Amino acid sequence: MRRSVDFGHVQVVVDYDTGRVRCLIPAAPGPTTAPTASWGSAEHPAGLTRPRGARSPAAAAALAAVCAIKAAGDRGTAMRRLTGAIRAAASFTTEPATPEQATAAVHAVRRAAWYSPARTACLEESAAVVLLLALRRRSVIWCHGVAPDPVRLHAWITTHDGTAAAEPASTGAYTPVLMIGEHP
Repeated sequence: MRRSVDFGHVQVVVDYDTGRVRCLIPAAPGPTTAPTASWGSAEHPAGLTRPRGARSPAAAAALAAVCAIKAAGDRGTAMRRLTGAIRAAASFTTEPATPEQATAAVHAVRRAAWYSPARTACLEESAAVVLLLALRRRSVIWCHGVAPDPVRLHAWITTHDGTAAAEPASTGAYTPVLMIGEHP
């Protein structure tokens, strides 16, 4: 499944089957180079400050499940497996999570990620939060978005009222490309 966002000066195309991101620029009179997308962001002081929140074996298990899902197969289809797991988890929920429950889950996953030897950035953290809350039958909306100048990607969760859980205000600069868990 491919999704794209056109910012005018660059069109960002995300292929959720392969995880590939392409930046296309409109026709210009001279030679130009399309920017590359960054899968990270400088918003979180990862590894610099110990995250708040209680220790949670369930959060650690959710994070371990995300890492296993990403590692269990061809690297080129890891994003498809991960979005499939997020969809499956979202389908088992019965009640929307409150902003407080979502924020507590984010903090618990970030605390578990502090001790993880695997890559734990926004993608892994947000997916683990969805799994953790699904264990409690609580739903959130998983968001994956793009921001321009420079082009960068970010994943986060929101509650059904639109509240981003434990995110800086700068997350508002991201245009959602894929949202999983929203109800029509």
